[in-house]
Amino acid sequence: MVRFTLALLLALGCLAGSVSAQEQKTNQTSAPPGLRIFFASHSLMWYVPKPLGEMAEAAGIQGHTLVGLQSLGASRTLQHWNLPDDKNAAKQALKTGEVDVFIMSPISFPDEGIENYVRLGLEHNPGMRFLIQLSWGGGDIDNQDFPKGAFDNVDKEKTPEQLRGLNERNIRAGEAQAAELNKKYGKGRQIVALVPSAQAMVTLRTKIAGKEWPGLTRQSELFVDAVHPSAPMEALNTYLHFAVLYDRSPVGLPMPTLLKNAGREAWDEQFNRSLEELAWDTVSKYPGSLVTTAEEPQP
Repeated sequence: MVRFTLALLLALGCLAGSVSAQEQKTNQTSAPPGLRIFFASHSLMWYVPKPLGEMAEAAGIQGHTLVGLQSLGASRTLQHWNLPDDKNAAKQALKTGEVDVFIMSPISFPDEGIENYVRLGLEHNPGMRFLIQLSWGGGDIDNQDFPKGAFDNVDKEKTPEQLRGLNERNIRAGEAQAAELNKKYGKGRQIVALVPSAQAMVTLRTKIAGKEWPGLTRQSELFVDAVHPSAPMEALNTYLHFAVLYDRSPVGLPMPTLLKNAGREAWDEQFNRSLEELAWDTVSKYPGSLVTTAEEPQP
């Protein structure tokens, strides 16, 4: 009986190991080609490039390249566009024709800078794509109202009802501009995709409010202040970008360094996997992401 129990435990251990190995094998063997990426970002996205590179490497993606990151705090995309040409790394990069994907994080929509960059990018690389992050509103306001709103003593512990329409007008306005750009410049292709960061945050906060997310007991744990994300939300947002950028599930990727370095015991491998699953569920169900892969997460 003892031998049988030991054998059973060993077999189960091997099975668990094989699931993990299978996930990694899937990531390696079906890896898409790497993309050359430029970010024009404010602070709710400028942390994404480094962990995104980690994820691409872990997924076996060869040739993933960060061409550049242009950072302006609390910026609209038009502010990036209006930088002097000699300081506008984004324009310089697009003019080389060596950028595959240009990623932006506008605040409110429509944003004239988005269209300007789309037009310039396509002029020098007709096959390129554009990603737009739908950001959550700092201070829990809808970004269509930015910069109005209180940023001191923000109540982050909202009810599901309060969370439901938190970013709704901004999301709809972003979708409208993306649809217009695809129609105007796509020539039959869908060239502008949306990263549903605001929607994923609302889902996660709703689960925390319902005590359905082990490892997080308060919504405020997702923030370091009234605006900026803590490690779990940074990881979740980067998984969203990975999924939209490469049209594939992040489920099964190893925990990113930024989450490891947070040093929270409850933020373990299962916690990380739950973030991966939430990211893929959000992206794969959101038409604006343009994700087409019918890939199911591994058990």
